[in-house]
Amino acid sequence: MTPAHTRLVTALRELRTRTGLSLAALAERTAYSKSSWERYLNGKTLPPRQAVRDLCRLAREPEGRVLALWEIAESAWSGRAAPPAPAPAEPDPQPQPPPPTTTQPGARGRLLTVLVAVCAVTVVGVASALLLLPDRERAAPRASAATVPGPRCHGTTCEGQDPMHMFCGGGPDTLSTHRTATGAQLELRYSEQCGAGWARMWGTRVGDRLEVTAGGPTRRAEIADAVDAESYVYTVMTEVRPGAVLRACFRPAAADADGGRECVEARVGGATATARPPSRR
Repeated sequence: MTPAHTRLVTALRELRTRTGLSLAALAERTAYSKSSWERYLNGKTLPPRQAVRDLCRLAREPEGRVLALWEIAESAWSGRAAPPAPAPAEPDPQPQPPPPTTTQPGARGRLLTVLVAVCAVTVVGVASALLLLPDRERAAPRASAATVPGPRCHGTTCEGQDPMHMFCGGGPDTLSTHRTATGAQLELRYSEQCGAGWARMWGTRVGDRLEVTAGGPTRRAEIADAVDAESYVYTVMTEVRPGAVLRACFRPAAADADGGRECVEARVGGATATARPPSRR
């Protein structure tokens, strides 16, 4: 890959990590297949411009910076990169200044009158601009202030939903963090606003699995490919009521039905949570 393509791929991976979506989920939410996203995120091929825009939309990222990276990478990919600038030409001889002209007394008076009039107009324009500036500055925040969307679900309505798409992933509490025997990391996450929790894992291998429950349905996630293994992978959400225990279990790819499973849990109590040491069961 060219340096420009490498920078683009890095940015796309960061956006994909932010969404918490698997390749299959990206394929469901865009016009591009799972295998296409695998090629885009591994740098095997350059994504279409629309694919970049779609990923920015899913990650709620302004598309300007990433599209600029795409433009540079696309130019290098297609061979349209700008050629090196030519060597500067020899400077042209400086023209001789024209001979001074003589201004008649009457013309000098008319010229002075014109200059005074121009200065007066300029002063009036600057004063008007200064008078209008405070109103514009006060109006600007109202026009540009963006409304931050609130959660789209709460409690039972969050059951089985994607935490990012439901806007529950903005500033959740991390109830517990655990490093497994294989080196993978897992976290228990809880959103008080949404009344729901989920788990995420990273540093994983293809085939690793994660489960989370709070006494109700069990929600699962699995590392499906190499791109998943290099990203955060989330479960969907499960309802968590105050006082409930949120429990996540990690099972590595090489484990049998019961062996190798590691679990971590935390009790949710209002704004606080009590974590228990991880167990192997």
